[in-house]
Amino acid sequence: MDELIIREDGATAWITMNRPDCLNALNATIVDKLRDYFRALQDRPGIRVVVLAGAGRAFCAGLDLRDHPAAKSRTTVDEALATQNRFSDVVIAMRRCPQPIVALVNGAATGGGFALALAADIRIATYSARVNAAFIRVGLSACELGVSYLFPRLVGSSVAAEILMTGRFLDAERGRAIGFYSSVVPEDQLESEARSLVSDLLRASPMGLRFTKEAINQSLDAPCLEAAITMESRSQVLCMQDDNFHEGVAAFREKRAPDFR
Repeated sequence: MDELIIREDGATAWITMNRPDCLNALNATIVDKLRDYFRALQDRPGIRVVVLAGAGRAFCAGLDLRDHPAAKSRTTVDEALATQNRFSDVVIAMRRCPQPIVALVNGAATGGGFALALAADIRIATYSARVNAAFIRVGLSACELGVSYLFPRLVGSSVAAEILMTGRFLDAERGRAIGFYSSVVPEDQLESEARSLVSDLLRASPMGLRFTKEAINQSLDAPCLEAAITMESRSQVLCMQDDNFHEGVAAFREKRAPDFR
């Protein structure tokens, strides 16, 4: 059984973490494959959207402590840092890849699974979704794999501090209310909701979609409004040089769907 299933359907990549018996806990194999695939997407313009999900009744229960070196025995600082970097490289690759990533969160998304959901650009949940920063409940800091950077920017510092410092679970309804999820649907509607979203994402031109993700990410740390606008203006000018812009304008005038290349 493949522990990570990657199915490319036209311009969409559907990635499924496939260890349902252990709630898709992350082992070295899944981590390495995720990292390598997301890194390679830099040179895969034909793939325009990525959907990340977990098989069975959970999204991802975090790091598999049975497979983690530090949980088996004491490790040196160098060994522990190498392991940390191996896992955090997945989050960095997800944020750097030009394709928008949609996470389908069902059931538990804890620890490293929480970090993967955060690293996605859009999150859709089922009513069973429950996320938490499990690290703090096993004697570690709650802040790992980019969580301290991404979570406060998404939900605000007060809510982030509550969830991270206590290890409390964030359920689907509250997650939607604070903006962690874009939508919450019954489990049997999760795939159809994802396909509807993917369809809307693919209506954008390839360059326009790529620059939109890039601008959102860069604006999180823009020093001022003027810096963000400068970046946005350059993106727009580059998009105007693309044939797809002219096709988009023609389609709008002719009241038809654009045929982006």
